[in-house]
Amino acid sequence: MALMEVSNLKKSFGELEVLKQITFDIEKNDVVAVIGPSGSGKSTMLRSLIHLEEVNGGSIRVDGDFLVQDNTYAKPQDIKKITAKMGMVFQHFNLFPHLTVLRNLEIAPSLLKTESPDAISRRCQDILQKVGLSDKANSYPANLSGGQKQRVAIARALMMNPQILLFDEPTSALDPELTGEVLKVMKDLAEEHMTMIVVTHEMGFAREVANKVVFMDGGEIIEANNPEAFFTNPQNERTKAFLQKNIK
Repeated sequence: MALMEVSNLKKSFGELEVLKQITFDIEKNDVVAVIGPSGSGKSTMLRSLIHLEEVNGGSIRVDGDFLVQDNTYAKPQDIKKITAKMGMVFQHFNLFPHLTVLRNLEIAPSLLKTESPDAISRRCQDILQKVGLSDKANSYPANLSGGQKQRVAIARALMMNPQILLFDEPTSALDPELTGEVLKVMKDLAEEHMTMIVVTHEMGFAREVANKVVFMDGGEIIEANNPEAFFTNPQNERTKAFLQKNIK
């Protein structure tokens, strides 16, 4: 069974149909890059997977449990359990500005009360080291660069031990130099076999790190393939036109 199964997902905002019959599977250890023009439904699709948007049709199954089945959602307590299997990294970091880096990482696991404060503190240190920010534990977000903030956001998501990490254009608010440091952390996670779905405009990342590339346009999946086939031999004319415009 796939780690995540999505079938016939539909989402509208009023008259605007944003997602049209989206269907795909995610296997454990997959790194899936979702690319496409602005307004194609990529972020809405990602937000729907973790229940930040409610869909109007279709099913989402995570690790065998249905978040939504044929447009009927699970009970609230089950939704909480299912979405806890996923972590989300946003475009604009969403850190708590009044808390230090360390407290940003500690706060969610502390509320769960499933680990001792010492265990949480140790994991914080390990994860900050993983993202290259051990020296910033007591800093506040205002004193960090954009790239550092995004690495803290990744660390915060990792603190919840997710089975799947979702990234919504994690580098689009960063300049090229800072983009590189965030992509390196994501590449390291991929090498450690973290399952990831990454909405991105970074074609290099999609080509080098992902094992699947999904192209969306107009609320639909137009084409999906392994990176080699996708970038060297796209099958759909819309895919070809997008790649010609976006690969320098």
